[in-house]
Amino acid sequence: MTTQTQARPLFAAKLTPHRSLGRKGFRVVIVLVAVLATIPGIIFFSMGAWPIVGFLGLDVALIWWAMRSSQRDGKRYEEVTLWPDQLELKQVDGAGKETLSRFNPYFVKLVVDRDYNERTVALHLRTRERDIVLGQFLNQDEKSSFAKAFGTALKRARV
Repeated sequence: MTTQTQARPLFAAKLTPHRSLGRKGFRVVIVLVAVLATIPGIIFFSMGAWPIVGFLGLDVALIWWAMRSSQRDGKRYEEVTLWPDQLELKQVDGAGKETLSRFNPYFVKLVVDRDYNERTVALHLRTRERDIVLGQFLNQDEKSSFAKAFGTALKRARV
């Protein structure tokens, strides 16, 4: 048996993107956009400018596609689990495709990129061979908070 099945992890976090619009809100927005496109569509159709109606329908379809893509992208997540002898990073994209990376905690470095105002803009897990971006979808405050907590746990794992 491995250490992972016998002991609790030293650190575990699931990183998810923030999405403020649920399924019901998605439907409301699409219906509202469709209704608002129908009003000028009726006016243009009555004036004989019927090709405009097709373009308004295309606008509604493109807005639906963009919002649907955003919702699918919102399903992605990352799980970071730190054991005494191993660091696991499981990245799942919006389509459900998983990528599992394992590191030795002694040889991995958490790199925090900051801008000129010292705000956290990017997190990386770096070894000699690899550089993996971590929590790309998080906002600056979330990245900073995660970096602080995870960095502390990684230091404890090395002791």
